[in-house]
Amino acid sequence: MFITDIRKEFYDVVVNQRVALLVSSEIDALCACKILQALFHCDQVQYTLVPVTGWQDLGTAFLEHKEQFRCFVLINCGANVDLLETLQPEEDSIFFICDTHRPVDVVNVYNDTQVKLMIKQDDDLGVPSYDDIFRDEEEEGGNDSGNESDGGSEPSGKRRRYDEGEVERRIERQRATREWEARRREILFDYEQYEYHGTSVSMHYILVMLKLAVCVCDTYIHVEIYVTDIATLQRHVSRHNHRNEDEDNSLSIDCMRISFEYDLRLALYQHWSLFESICNSSYTSCNFKLWSMHGQKKLQEFLADMGLPLKQVKQKFNSMDMSVKENLREVIEESSNKYGMKDIRIQTFGVHFGFKNHFLASDVVHATAALLESTEKDDSPGDNFIKALDCLSRSNLERLHGGIDLAKKKLMAIQQTVASCICTNLILSQGPFLYCYLLEGTPDVKLFSKPMALTLLCKYLLKAFVRSTRNKRCKLLPLIIAAPMDVEKRTVIVLGIPPESETSDKKNFFGRAFEKAAESTSSRTLHDHFDTSIIELKMEDRTKFLDALITLLS
Repeated sequence: MFITDIRKEFYDVVVNQRVALLVSSEIDALCACKILQALFHCDQVQYTLVPVTGWQDLGTAFLEHKEQFRCFVLINCGANVDLLETLQPEEDSIFFICDTHRPVDVVNVYNDTQVKLMIKQDDDLGVPSYDDIFRDEEEEGGNDSGNESDGGSEPSGKRRRYDEGEVERRIERQRATREWEARRREILFDYEQYEYHGTSVSMHYILVMLKLAVCVCDTYIHVEIYVTDIATLQRHVSRHNHRNEDEDNSLSIDCMRISFEYDLRLALYQHWSLFESICNSSYTSCNFKLWSMHGQKKLQEFLADMGLPLKQVKQKFNSMDMSVKENLREVIEESSNKYGMKDIRIQTFGVHFGFKNHFLASDVVHATAALLESTEKDDSPGDNFIKALDCLSRSNLERLHGGIDLAKKKLMAIQQTVASCICTNLILSQGPFLYCYLLEGTPDVKLFSKPMALTLLCKYLLKAFVRSTRNKRCKLLPLIIAAPMDVEKRTVIVLGIPPESETSDKKNFFGRAFEKAAESTSSRTLHDHFDTSIIELKMEDRTKFLDALITLLS
């Protein structure tokens, strides 16, 4: 059931309860969790935080906490499956679900007792009507059982008489039932065949805080920026930042100030050198084709066109001469337009405090993602989740800087892997899709056993391939990438993404296709990720699984 009054139907219910927060281990959920924690701290709501990485984790977490808690808040998980069927809870358990995964399971939508959906209904959800997919048992059975019981009461010596009209009516009812079931299957297939994402859950909780009249200035930096919501955020940031310019209202330099900015589409450039940022940002790397000698030459020409000395460009941004940094953004934007990079400037938010602390929203996203999927130590996913959550606190700058350093290594590993795949022709056309398999000996292959890192690599790789290939048909194909996941268990992680497109329509059909291919070949797969387009597969079954996919999608 969709919640319409957030205060009455959600907050007033949980404020006097002990709450279990079950949070998906990814960036948007982490940001939403941080915002909800701030809200709970304001009203001293007791809660237990449990990070979950997949459906098995979610089931285990529920079993461990179902005796102590009645209210469960699920952040970025739970909406796209029949939750009651999956968890088998007691009747007094209530689940508040805020999830960006689409489509929302129809049973969750029409359950009005235990499942409460905190989902923006302005999104084009396209949920089928109740009558099209559910039917009362009495309606299904009709009067068949009643007629049989009447017939059973006749004396045994008499032959049962059938009214010809009744037989025809029964046949007609059965035919109508079969037609309804066929239509139901068709409706559900059309509704569930594509996976996509709705409004950011962190954005949703910011709006919750605004409705509850809680100051949210300090939470804006935690939001992973979504282009569709940037105008809404800009209005709220401007409203909270507005103050009369007099002595009574002046801010200390140590106060956090969040501002709407136009900045460059260069990853972490203010915490790196400009040269390394250009080389390791997907936008510039793909436009210059930096995996080729021609691309490297083009980059040198670009730097010369800007008039920036190599010595300045290759040192840390903070150490560059002030005379160079003063008009740097304008100089880069002007030269980028000459080289066809007209979208080098983006809208974003920045946070300032003290004399030297300045972070863009994208900087925090990169750092958080790197900490969440860190492979440098043998920490558990739960430990990595807590570290990533800590880096969102202003008081823990050391953790944030550590995350930024990890993010730099991750971006360099992705760039090197993309260059290697393009130069060695590892991307193969399989007919209805492109396919790439990372071999076990590939550098940094352990990093790509993580879903977010593999997704980032997959998107980067598809962009690079589209820029480098001359085959027009291949430019319109989706990409499947596979990488070793657990060498001992001999499993690989498989991920599919839709074709490269300039439109915002990024619906992914691989979730259903993976299920069908695994089912038809009896491949040993594990569909444990909240994103259905990510699965685990036994190495031995990889060939027959791919053959089935080719047949299915051809």
